[in-house]
Amino acid sequence: MADGAPAIARTEAGPAGADPALDRLLRKIRKCRACVENPAGAPLPHEPRPVLQAASTARLAIVGQAPGTRVHESGRPFTDPSGERLRDWLGLTPEVFYDASRVAVIPMGFCFPGQDARGGDLPPRKECPALWRRRLFDRLPEIETIVLVGGYAQAWHLGGRAKRSLTETVAAWRDFAPAFFPTPHPSWRNNAWLKRNPWFEDEVLPALRRRVSELVGPDACRPRRRAR
Repeated sequence: MADGAPAIARTEAGPAGADPALDRLLRKIRKCRACVENPAGAPLPHEPRPVLQAASTARLAIVGQAPGTRVHESGRPFTDPSGERLRDWLGLTPEVFYDASRVAVIPMGFCFPGQDARGGDLPPRKECPALWRRRLFDRLPEIETIVLVGGYAQAWHLGGRAKRSLTETVAAWRDFAPAFFPTPHPSWRNNAWLKRNPWFEDEVLPALRRRVSELVGPDACRPRRRAR
C-alpha cells in the first residue's frame, strides 16, 4: 500500500468478497455527525452527507478536497464538470471510475463544507482526517498510487515533502511518482493555470495515464480529448 494511503467505500454495498471490517467502518463514516454535534470550530451549516467510494481491492485512489454542491446533492463523487475533466485526465470512463473495486475516491473532507461570503467552497472540515483517515488507510492494503488533487490533499499526504506552492509540488511530480501523482484541481477556474503551465498536460498527464492503465487495465482506458 502506498504510504499514507486511505480507504473509502463505494456508495452502495461493497463488492463480493469485501472486507467486513471496511464495510463496518464505512457505515460508521456515513452516519458521522461530528461536524454538527462535536465540531472543530463552527458547526456544519447543513445536514451532513459523507460522500466517498472504496473497496479493499482498489489499487488506485483519488484524493480531492471535499464535495461541492452538486456532489452533495447526488451523493456520488465528482458528478460535476470537474469530475468530467478529472476522468479525462485519467483516461477513465465513468463506468470504470465508479467501480469501487478498482478506484477509491477519498476526499479530505467527506461532507460539503458550505460556502464563504463570496460563494466559494469553504476548506475541508478538520474532523474527517482526525477521526477516520488513518483507520481507512489501514483497510485499503492494495492501493499502489494516489492521485493528489489540490493543495489540501498534497499537504496531508506529502507532509514536509510538499513544496512551497501547488505549482512547485506538481512540477516536482517525478519526486513522488509512482506512489503519488500531485495535480491541480480540475475545476474550470484553473483554466488560466493550465495555460500558464503547459508542461502539466505535456509531461504529467501522459505519465499519469500510463500509470492508471497499469493499475486498472489498458482495456479500461480511453484516448484523451484535446485540451479546451
